[in-house]
Amino acid sequence: MLPMLSFALAALAATVSVLANPIAAANIPRVVHEKRDAIPSGWKRSRKHLPTAFIPLRIGLTQSNLDKLEEFLYEVSDPVSSSYGKHWDTAKVAHTFAPSEETVDRVRAWLADSGFETVRIHVTPANTWVEVNATVEEAEQLLATEYYVFEHTTGYEHVACDEYYIPEELSTHIDFITPTIHFNAVVRTPSHGLTPRDSFNATPGWVNNTAPWFNATFPHWNTTAPPLRSNGTNLGHPGVGLFPKPGGPISNHYADLQNCDQQITPDCLRALYGIIYKPLVPHKNSFGIVEYTPQAYRQSDLDIFFDQYAPNIKHRQPELVSIDGGFAQTSYEGFYFNGESDLDLQYGMALTDRQKVTLYQVGDMYLGASFNNFLDAIDGSYCTYDGGDDPSVDAPYPDQWYAGGYTGPKSCGVAPPAHVISTSYAYNEVELSQKYTARQCAEYAKLGLMGVTVLYSSGDYGVAGNNNLCINDQGSESYDGTTFNPTFPSGCPYVTSVGATQINPGAKVTDPESACEQVIYSGGGFSNHFPRPSYQQKAVENYLTNYPPPYPSNVWNSDNARAFPDLSANGANYAVAVDDAFISVYGTSASTPVVGAILTLVNDARLAVGKSPIGFINPTIYSKFFHGAFNDITSGGNQGCGTPGFQAVPGWDPVTGLGTPNFPEMLVRWLTLP
Repeated sequence: MLPMLSFALAALAATVSVLANPIAAANIPRVVHEKRDAIPSGWKRSRKHLPTAFIPLRIGLTQSNLDKLEEFLYEVSDPVSSSYGKHWDTAKVAHTFAPSEETVDRVRAWLADSGFETVRIHVTPANTWVEVNATVEEAEQLLATEYYVFEHTTGYEHVACDEYYIPEELSTHIDFITPTIHFNAVVRTPSHGLTPRDSFNATPGWVNNTAPWFNATFPHWNTTAPPLRSNGTNLGHPGVGLFPKPGGPISNHYADLQNCDQQITPDCLRALYGIIYKPLVPHKNSFGIVEYTPQAYRQSDLDIFFDQYAPNIKHRQPELVSIDGGFAQTSYEGFYFNGESDLDLQYGMALTDRQKVTLYQVGDMYLGASFNNFLDAIDGSYCTYDGGDDPSVDAPYPDQWYAGGYTGPKSCGVAPPAHVISTSYAYNEVELSQKYTARQCAEYAKLGLMGVTVLYSSGDYGVAGNNNLCINDQGSESYDGTTFNPTFPSGCPYVTSVGATQINPGAKVTDPESACEQVIYSGGGFSNHFPRPSYQQKAVENYLTNYPPPYPSNVWNSDNARAFPDLSANGANYAVAVDDAFISVYGTSASTPVVGAILTLVNDARLAVGKSPIGFINPTIYSKFFHGAFNDITSGGNQGCGTPGFQAVPGWDPVTGLGTPNFPEMLVRWLTLP
């Protein structure tokens, strides 16, 4: 049975004798705060790090009231609650979860008692991170550990330790510390020949030698990746393996609904899910789609698509909000630069008609960006107060690494969150530390408190992770691994995960769909980081009791784990205009913005009668009140890791979730809620 990894690692009691020197007190009772069990695939320990080198220690302080976060969220999200729909504002969220003064004072005192001068200790705004530039020798004494330089098979390097210790009395005050055990990104094949700034070696680095920069041109599929920093981490473009998958070119466009099994269009989706609705108050509503540079849309592609399938909005553009230098780049074109954004926007805009769609374009062309960079921009409390970034995975802006990079101020609380936010990217959960995913997951809960619906694609490789990687006996990823590999953030209980279905070949648009088994397999399974939330307990227990998976417990996490996806929608044979031509496209990258568009229309109807947006929907859609609001999917599977995967069955299943939207039924139910 896979161990359930909770929001914080269990403390392991130990006493460590610290070497006597001016910055360390001797024989302080300490506990292991984080420990890594295995070196990730492709990495090896190269050498001991130089004791005189500097590393930027960042100590994340434990937030207040996190034990009540779920309770607060359910109060505004559970349809039986008297506070349903009474969402919080940003100021209330920030105040409620800010670390206590005691936490700040204790950590500051620990550093001072260990010999760090006051001028070297920096506490971030609202007292949530403590930062200190320490030599390797100082950091090793402080944390009772040893720092090594790890080398990847590609030649890139990363600095980390295997475990670290903190005073036992601080274990409840410190969330996690970086850089320590984390290998928070997977190195991909080098991408382009962008030149780092001449001042690169003067910036704070974790490896003293010059990083091996590359001279290749921007590659295409299977080699698209962001540049690497000197520490060897891949900073941007989360979920490289979750791009939509292309099919063949489309020569004939069908004007009726007779061929939806071969070609999905907006009209096919309207027929499948009963979407007959024109926005009433689009000026009060908002729908956001997130893209990560260099993924970018082409306006000419939108025009071609709208001319064919939505002529009433031809020439309409999304409202682009630039985050950390993000822009709709035109230097590189092709499906793997334009396919994702073209798909998301064409269907998101066509299905919501006159509704304004906000495009959150994140990251410059050089460093890229992570989910945390986006979250910083839409929630100033996360950026300023929670300090969610981890420098080992999140891009540090302003861009000091590359000539031509974004040098403006870090995007912090500059973009109000839309009521519904759709993201078609994902990490593999195993690539991220438990504490990192826990901190980010808590932010999604806070967005739910503020009335935001957050959607993420569940993945395109069935029970395997992005790029068809599974977990092996060493706990790392490989193609021959046999343990299921869940994606993140789908495993976070505070997002809504979206899987994929298909119209079976030869079937009518009125026939039942099945789980998608063309080109892609709907991602689904059970998290290794997060426990099962109460809202889905009954639905998942029904599945496990009546349709138990035929796999041993060491292949999937059977220990009361968060299960996903929550919903699904068609993800096969989409007609998409890319680079001035129509092609067929597959993926949960398609189903996610479709569900986002449908929920946006629900919000419009509620806002038109003076009600609040639907916010975090999971407690509602799993409730008895929503029985019959979805089209149950009962056939198909999501193979991966050398297995047939899970199977779609009556009721909830880890392939298609609760099923696909039945818009009229959903609309009626949500309109009757307060």
